[in-house]
Amino acid sequence: MKILVAEDDLVTRRILEAYLVKWGYEAVMVADGQEAWRLLQQDDAPRLAILDWMMPGMDGASICREVRKLNLQPYIYLILLTARGYKQDVIEGLEAGADEYLTKPFDPYELKARLRSGARIVELQGSLIQAREALREQAIHDPLTQLLNRRATLDFLMSELSRADREHSPLSVMMVDIDHFKSVNDRFGHLSGDEVLCEVARRLRRSARTYDLVGRFGGEEFLVVAPSCRTTDVLIQAERLREVVCSQPITLKDLSVKVTISVGVATTLDPNRQDMEALLATADKALYRAKANGRNRVEGESSADRPPSTPDPRTGSISG
Repeated sequence: MKILVAEDDLVTRRILEAYLVKWGYEAVMVADGQEAWRLLQQDDAPRLAILDWMMPGMDGASICREVRKLNLQPYIYLILLTARGYKQDVIEGLEAGADEYLTKPFDPYELKARLRSGARIVELQGSLIQAREALREQAIHDPLTQLLNRRATLDFLMSELSRADREHSPLSVMMVDIDHFKSVNDRFGHLSGDEVLCEVARRLRRSARTYDLVGRFGGEEFLVVAPSCRTTDVLIQAERLREVVCSQPITLKDLSVKVTISVGVATTLDPNRQDMEALLATADKALYRAKANGRNRVEGESSADRPPSTPDPRTGSISG
């Protein structure tokens, strides 16, 4: 573990460095408060710091106060080291934000014990942060496809609507549904159906623009959010996604399954006047038209302006 030592007295600094190295710590040594404060603000700041109370530029208690104001995560464990040993001094140091207080001349065994306590607290907090992040990831991702789940996808869409409104830019969505997916489950089993879902998710994510979001909307349905994309452009994007999904069969062990998708497209040029529900309803209606018009096709607000995409009879979707 890396430990920052801020001590202006050269002899004390060398003694502290020798002990820390002996105990297996990585010692970062500075001689003034300003340098210590600069290092503690960095992304890779030491998680443990020993601060002399009285030193040039910025004293240890002031550093403690500034660190606590930032409410940094991960947590930085602070030990004040000083010759001031009155009870009122101890209280003042702890109220400034120090976790521990040692008086000079310090007992090396006491320092070692305090460092161990600080290291345990820092490591425990690190474990809690990792657990929290893991739970957060589980809460927003679909466990099967690893795409964002419905709720997180809708949160992203709402955020993009607000951004599009501020920037006066268009926003498009593509509602994607796997054609005849029930027949995949019926013919090959639900485990194979899960593999198909995962592979379609991979193909969609790989083929979408880097700044588009692909989320699992539910069942065999996906939602692609395409910022700054007008109707004509999003229809081209949707057609490309359709072709990528159906271009190659999905291999399931010794089986080869041809899968196609239908896509409903909707665009808003004025996000201030169209809420999320209305935009999704428009995309859903377009998807319904794609299904009604033979599947394996793209439908949208401007679909009447272009020739319809039709399935290749040799590579059409699986029928039930």
